[in-house]
Amino acid sequence: MNEPPKILVVDDEEAIRDSCRQALAKDGYVVDTAENGQSGLQKIKESQPDLVLIDLKMPGMSGMELLEAIGQIDPTIVSVVITGYATIESAVEAMKRNAYDFLPKPFTPDQLRIVIERGLERRRLAAETERLRREKEMMRENFVTLVTHQLRSPLTSVKQYFGVIREGFAGEATDEQKEMIEKAAGKIDRLLELINDWLDMSRVEAGKIAENFERVSLTPMLSEILEELKPQAEARKVSLELHPGDNPIVIDGDPKCLKEAILNLVNNGINYNRAGGSVTIDQKSQDNDLVVEVSDTGIGIPQEDLPFIFDEFFRVKSRETQHIPGTGLGLPIAKKIIEAHKGRMKVASELGRGTTFSILLPKANQSEGSNMT
Repeated sequence: MNEPPKILVVDDEEAIRDSCRQALAKDGYVVDTAENGQSGLQKIKESQPDLVLIDLKMPGMSGMELLEAIGQIDPTIVSVVITGYATIESAVEAMKRNAYDFLPKPFTPDQLRIVIERGLERRRLAAETERLRREKEMMRENFVTLVTHQLRSPLTSVKQYFGVIREGFAGEATDEQKEMIEKAAGKIDRLLELINDWLDMSRVEAGKIAENFERVSLTPMLSEILEELKPQAEARKVSLELHPGDNPIVIDGDPKCLKEAILNLVNNGINYNRAGGSVTIDQKSQDNDLVVEVSDTGIGIPQEDLPFIFDEFFRVKSRETQHIPGTGLGLPIAKKIIEAHKGRMKVASELGRGTTFSILLPKANQSEGSNMT
């Protein structure tokens, strides 16, 4: 059976404490009282009431001070101010300190009951919201476990078996069979890409991205990205260029996450380009920021689609893009990574002439040290 709600009345007037206790006890509430703010604070720490009635004018610790202290102990405790000196200014100030309601003295038992019921309903809803939040978090963690162990691992194994068959280690395969295996392996690659993006997005939503910060210069990373994507670019007849700037610029960041974000932009620049096109990375200083621009000479993005490109699962739909693989999660993940570094991402595009993504990251405070990757 659920325990009855606990209510604490903090008021220096004995008549108010007794009348509140009698009125609320009749409704089945567990009621305690305190004659001043300090005593009330101690009882709040000990018993964790559901709702506290607080007089503003008390000797020693004032009601405003008690409101602030309650917010630090447990902000889910509902605080209702009761006072005979109600003003608009005091009401506003009390609300700023997390007071739920304001009950001027004198008040009737019925008025008190209405405020109490309303306050307890708010606490119940807050508790339900927190319960649902915890359930959602547990579902997310279970989902990550499911995807990681029960989906990704078997798909990786299937892909390896396809490789064994394609190479002839399980007996000679015909050209037609090899072609079918190649197509099936490509589909598995798309599934694995989607799964990996889901996992990344799950980490982002859980706040578990960009955690390993260190002092870093992006120039070596940018060269590494272009080297990794060179075979893909050559296959699509797209040239890659890097303009790192004259002076290395240092930032504080998570190298692995930053590489993932920038690699995604360069990869898009290659995929959405044309034969004979190019992708260029420019690195420069702008006021207090390091600016990295990834520009391509590709098909561009329609102006009406630009506001949505950072939305999850959004993809530009056209005859030119329908054959390009992707999950619609790469750009949202990249943007969240940059924002986790207190940076910003901007995009400019002209249909048929290409796209430029600009990453702005705050420069490192040079006085804090010089360890650099």
